[in-house]
Amino acid sequence: MIKGKDIVIVGMQSWDISIGSNCKNIAAVLAQHNRVIYVNVPLDRKKFLKRRFTDPNDLRRLSVLKGRSSGLVDLGNAFWSFYPKMVFESANWIKNKKVYDYFNRLNTKRLASEIRRIAQELGFSDYILFNDSSMFRGVYLKELLEPALNIYYIRDNLITQDYFKRHGVRLEPETMRSADLVVSNSPYLRDYAKPYNRHAYYVGQGCDLELFSQNGVQEPQDLATIHGVKIGYIGFLTEMRLDIELLVELAKARADWQLVLVGPEDGAFKRSALHHLPNVHFLGSKNVDELPAYIKYFDVCMNPQLVNDLTIGNYPRKIDEYLAMGKPTVATQTPTMEIFKDHVYLGETATDYIQLIERALEENSEDREQRRMAFAQGHTWENNVLEIGRAIERAKQEKAS
Repeated sequence: MIKGKDIVIVGMQSWDISIGSNCKNIAAVLAQHNRVIYVNVPLDRKKFLKRRFTDPNDLRRLSVLKGRSSGLVDLGNAFWSFYPKMVFESANWIKNKKVYDYFNRLNTKRLASEIRRIAQELGFSDYILFNDSSMFRGVYLKELLEPALNIYYIRDNLITQDYFKRHGVRLEPETMRSADLVVSNSPYLRDYAKPYNRHAYYVGQGCDLELFSQNGVQEPQDLATIHGVKIGYIGFLTEMRLDIELLVELAKARADWQLVLVGPEDGAFKRSALHHLPNVHFLGSKNVDELPAYIKYFDVCMNPQLVNDLTIGNYPRKIDEYLAMGKPTVATQTPTMEIFKDHVYLGETATDYIQLIERALEENSEDREQRRMAFAQGHTWENNVLEIGRAIERAKQEKAS
C-alpha cells in the first residue's frame, strides 16, 4: 500500500461531479494513508463569459475567482478538494497546432502555478502527481511541477471521441512518454500505452462492493409491476456504447422475456424502436444507492456492448456490480471481458444472447452465485490501489536494472 506520501491528483473529472468516478474512488483510498490534494477542473472561458451560472459547483468556482471564498475544501484527515483560482482558455476548437499549443501551455502554466501555491501552503514536498487522463495538460505538467513521481492513469480510450481526437491523438502519446509510469484498468489500454512508455501496467479495477452486497432490499415498485423473466441492464443508455439493434432483435425474438433498462437515455435511444416494443421497459435514472435493488430482482443481467474503438478496451464496472450480487450475467465478448470469462456468459450476436440467457437461467444455482460473488470480492478499490503501488515498485526496479 502507498503510505506516508504527499499526492496531488489532477484529471478530467472534478471531485464535485455527481456521477461515479474511478479517480474519486482511488483518491479516497489513497487519502486513508497519505496526504492528498484533489484538483478540480476550473471554469473555461466560454462558460465564464456567458455568466449563466446555476450549478452550485460553478457558483463556487466563480466565488473563488472573485476572492469571496477559499478554493480549498477540507474533506477531513489531510484530504483536500481544491478549486484553482483561474479560468481555462477555451482552445480545443483551434485547429492550428502551434496556436493550440500556445494556449494549452498557457492553461497548464496557470494550473501549475495554482498547484504550486496550494502545495506550498499545505507543506507538500516531493509529491506524487497522479494524472487521471488529462492528456492535454499532462504534456507540460511534469516539466512545470517537477513532481517526485509522475503517474498517468488511463481508463478509457478517450481519443476515439471527437472532443479528444482533435488534439489528443497527438498529445496523449506525448503525455504518456513524459510519465514515469502509466497505469490502466484494462489489458487493452495497457497494450495501447506500451509503445509510448515501456513502464505501462494493468492494475485492475475497483468496485463499491459494500453497496452491491445488499440482501435485505425490497423489489422497487416500478420493477415489481413487470411480470415474467426480467433481463436487466443498469447504466447510461447511449448508442456510443450499447448495441440498440441487438436489443431490438432480442426483444422481438423472445416476447416472453421482459427487457428492463435502468438509466438515462441519449437521443438515439429515445428515438429507437425499443420504445414501441411491449416487452421493453425504460425505468429512467435512479440514485446510485437504489441500483442494488434493481439488480437483485433481475433474473439475468446483461451488458449489450457495442464493440468499437471507444469500447473495445473498456472495463465495464457494472459487470463487477452484477457479479457482486451473484447475478447470472450475459455480456458482449471483448478483450477486456476475457478477465470475466469463467463467471460471465460471453457472446457477440442477438442469437448468442438468446442462447446464453437460456443457458444462464437453466444453470443458475446457489453455488454459482457464491462463486460469482467471491470473484467480485477481489475487485475492491483497496486492491486497485495496492496494484498501483506494486506498479510503482516494479517501474523503479526496472529502471534500476
